[in-house]
Amino acid sequence: MPVPSNAFQQGSQPSCFDKMKYGFTIGFCVGMASGALFGGFSALRYGLRGRELVNNVGKVMVQGGGTFGTFMAIGTGLRC
Repeated sequence: MPVPSNAFQQGSQPSCFDKMKYGFTIGFCVGMASGALFGGFSALRYGLRGRELVNNVGKVMVQGGGTFGTFMAIGTGLRC
């Protein structure tokens, strides 16, 4: 599928830093999703409910997103 011509500057490719930002963003989203699944199941297994559940799952989501996003950005940077 061709990339729309207005996605980046006319006739130029994204810079390496732009690719790393996109890699971090995608990695952050994937890490947040996996953090929601794994953090939610583990918090429910420990018997957390209500505000404790939301706080714990939120913390696991941000940690997972940051970790996976960082590794995706590093991997993308190595490929540039």
